[in-house]
Amino acid sequence: MGTALPAPAALPLSGTASRAQEVHRLRSEISRMQRRRSESPLLPLDPALEGLLPDQGLRVGSAYSLSPSPSLLGALLAAPSQKGSWCAIIGMPTIGLEAMSDLGVELERLVLVPDPGPRWLTVATALSEVIPLIAVHPRSRVADADISRLNARLRDRGCTLLVTAPWPQSEATIRVEDTEWHGLGSGWGLLSDRTVTLRTSGRRFESGRRVRVQMPTSLGRVDAAPTPLRTVQPVPLSPATMPKMPIPAASATAEQTPARWAVAG
Repeated sequence: MGTALPAPAALPLSGTASRAQEVHRLRSEISRMQRRRSESPLLPLDPALEGLLPDQGLRVGSAYSLSPSPSLLGALLAAPSQKGSWCAIIGMPTIGLEAMSDLGVELERLVLVPDPGPRWLTVATALSEVIPLIAVHPRSRVADADISRLNARLRDRGCTLLVTAPWPQSEATIRVEDTEWHGLGSGWGLLSDRTVTLRTSGRRFESGRRVRVQMPTSLGRVDAAPTPLRTVQPVPLSPATMPKMPIPAASATAEQTPARWAVAG
């Protein structure tokens, strides 16, 4: 005689309803995470650079990949340091402090580690505990696992990283293009200022962004590039399209009175 099987336990919800609730829960969680990310604090940018990024600022806890340009680096450090944030530059022994100051960087809130050697990643990780904005020039290749750990530390500590090299998992990439120096003639003159195009690409905006700036200006700062004048070609008028102006009849008095320029000679 066979053994009777126990009746299956009754489920509180049908399979379809359970899946629908799970989908709703996941959507709510994703929406909450996106809202929290969109409300994350930002480090300010110079007004001339605000059009580069969707939020008009550097996201706290994110990493950015930059062209190895001291002017670009100084322009990105200037506004945060002026607002009171401490900054650090790691692995750039030839950086010019006078040029950084001209670009607006507050040197009293700048920490320099010119030559960290092969332990630059360890130095960057340690400084991320106390400094909110760090720029680093990698001297060696980094393992993907180390990059993931550093990015997690940045998010946890609220530190923003600027890397003057390609960097995986970066929030955006900022590149210097179309450089044009001014001030030199044919065998004479001095370099006075430079106009460049800054182009960004990133995960959160489909098409790249670009701004044209003077970096540096003649005073060493960064500013929006002046709009070039547009050449307008003259349009010749045919006799048929020329407006007809009435010609006043000459009076007898006018005929008898010599012109002033004729009298004066």
